[in-house]
Amino acid sequence: MKKTAVALSLILTLFVVAVCPQIIGLEVTLADAFEVTATITLENYGGYYGLAYDSAKGEIFITNVDFDVVSVISDSNNLVVANIAVGSQPYGIAYDSGKGELFVANHGADSVSVISDSTNTVVANIEVGSQPSAVAYDAGRGEVYVANYNSNSVSVISDSNNTVIANIKVGKQPCALAYDSGKGEIFVGHAGCNQVLVISDSTHAVVANVTVENQPASLAYDSGKGVIFVANHNSSSVSIISDSTNRVVATVNVGANPIALAYDSGNGHIFVANYNSNSVSVISDSTNAVIADVPLESQPQGICYDSGRGEVFVTYSESNRISVISDSACASPSPTPSGSTITDSTSSPSSSSTATPSDQQQEPFPTLLVATASGISAAVVSLGLLVYFKKRKR
Repeated sequence: MKKTAVALSLILTLFVVAVCPQIIGLEVTLADAFEVTATITLENYGGYYGLAYDSAKGEIFITNVDFDVVSVISDSNNLVVANIAVGSQPYGIAYDSGKGELFVANHGADSVSVISDSTNTVVANIEVGSQPSAVAYDAGRGEVYVANYNSNSVSVISDSNNTVIANIKVGKQPCALAYDSGKGEIFVGHAGCNQVLVISDSTHAVVANVTVENQPASLAYDSGKGVIFVANHNSSSVSIISDSTNRVVATVNVGANPIALAYDSGNGHIFVANYNSNSVSVISDSTNAVIADVPLESQPQGICYDSGRGEVFVTYSESNRISVISDSACASPSPTPSGSTITDSTSSPSSSSTATPSDQQQEPFPTLLVATASGISAAVVSLGLLVYFKKRKR
């Protein structure tokens, strides 16, 4: 009897550790802790890139550069609840929690569309610089920052009146932004050089210049550690910048050509979409090490974290599918069974200074041949930003 009891106790312990290590405070990483739990199939093929999570509504907003729309997905059932017409080639998007609005960078229209999340309609259109690509919301000041790729500038919009209040000169081809709430600063990544600039949101002035690895494509602020994660597209690495010193404190090797980042504040995880590895790497911010690699069906393009559901949404470079990844083995159940598919039922409408980055030479941006509904088309991809969009037949 005693041997049987011991054996049963051991089995139960192993089961608890395997199913939910967080219960007993163990840092155990398992393959099934991060897995694709649902696939959402949308009506239109291709062009779904930028994502933003609306915490007030429990919805994911996704830009489509090919059809000039923003699709809205409810995270309660993974169904599309709206398709919103915006400007030409919408790319970057950010959620403004103070106003309950989404700001959309229309790359082909040199404008930003403002969407009300209560009505899912465009309530304003704002002219900015040439080829806006990335957007970041500054909750401390109620401002929205827009990286103008072709103007080498960052526009600052006041969300109180939807007007541009500043234009800040930055480095070559700004393509990535992140807001640091702890320091009141905006970090700017550049496609044309291996630099990340730091802007003070109180003065709108550049206060630091941090050298990272080749072509910083995406940035994410980790509020728990006070660091900025930088996806270096052409170095297949992630640089980690301390916001207290504006210096690189670690570099983590990930998959091939990382293109997008998402921060999970609940678990201290950074999710890295690896374009040419067809995977998502998961970095623990407590160890700055990769603790999991999640295989995907194709080349990922965009990614965002849904804190309400404990899930990560991933779009693909050329697809009409979205993968949903659980961030924990003990996360809330997905609204659909593992591996299920939901169809869109809606109709379409390391150094720091205050200098500006030098125009140093970079490797050419990768050119991709992609299969589409109308055949084979070429698209030049620059660090998550399509420099040239070849429009599909509609």
